[in-house]
Amino acid sequence: MNNGEMHRDARVYIAGHRGLVGSALVRRLERAGYQNLMLRTHEELDLTDQKAVAEFFSSQCPDYVFLAAARVGGIMANSIYPAEFIQQNLSIQTNVIHEAWKAKVKRLLFLGSSCIYPRDCPQPMREDDLLSGPLEATNRAYALAKIAGIEMCCAYNQQYGTRFLAVMPANVYGPSDNFNLETSHVLPALIRKMHEAKIRGDTEMIAWGTGTPKREFLYSDDLADASVFLMELSENGSVPINIGCGKEISIKDLAELVRKIVGFKGKIAWDKDKPDGSPQKLLDTSRLVKMGWKYTFSLTSGIQHTYKHFVESMEFPQSAQRFSADLDRAQATQGTVEDI
Repeated sequence: MNNGEMHRDARVYIAGHRGLVGSALVRRLERAGYQNLMLRTHEELDLTDQKAVAEFFSSQCPDYVFLAAARVGGIMANSIYPAEFIQQNLSIQTNVIHEAWKAKVKRLLFLGSSCIYPRDCPQPMREDDLLSGPLEATNRAYALAKIAGIEMCCAYNQQYGTRFLAVMPANVYGPSDNFNLETSHVLPALIRKMHEAKIRGDTEMIAWGTGTPKREFLYSDDLADASVFLMELSENGSVPINIGCGKEISIKDLAELVRKIVGFKGKIAWDKDKPDGSPQKLLDTSRLVKMGWKYTFSLTSGIQHTYKHFVESMEFPQSAQRFSADLDRAQATQGTVEDI
């Protein structure tokens, strides 16, 4: 749906266009007929560089901005490198949001994370549960950076009359995901570990934690669709707003589903000495549902698409080369940049 808010010839900047969410946004916008997408790699535009970001916005003058660039990672990366996670995310979002205001951008959408909510938050988590309790310790630094981004959007809207949005997605997965076992989130890690165990003919695969925590998963193309949907609305909308499917699954059941899709015949063993993270993270998406949006991909179909992408990236030389390079870059930088 487009009710006239965004024109097809508008200059649309997607920050982080090669990442999981950014690449899905590019696909969604191109399908909708947007002709003037502005794309810059991390090498072309370092979003932590205030001067470079200022020069980009003043010279290129984008009309709309999707801020999908971030440093992200799983429990291990967040636990070992909290300084990089808070410093770089604060730098990226501060530079982009501030320069978007100076350049009179018509609308900006900031991609947050469901980890902003308290560790023991009532389920499902509503937008007004933000800051109502202590955060999960394993990703506190990252969560605080994302909370600062939400507050920055709210503050600029209040003081300057901007129309900046902030969305909080569930656990996102899909093509262009990060499959590096040192830095990935749970679902891509399970896909890679299951696949490699199957290829080796292993009789057992070790997964982290107890398997009891519950998570909600959102396919990246669904998140991109919801993001464009919100940007095309005429009204300002709420800040923040949750994006999810409203369904959760235990990590143990998720592992069994991945095993079935991958075709691994061995046993799944659980390393209970490893951290579980938050016990449960289910989003209340009633606000978005009332606006008229609903997800498309089931968890099974989404994992099937993601696994197909993973296998193809390993089988075809050109894709495999980029896949390997992405993993090396992610491992070298203690997380992934331009992803979310």
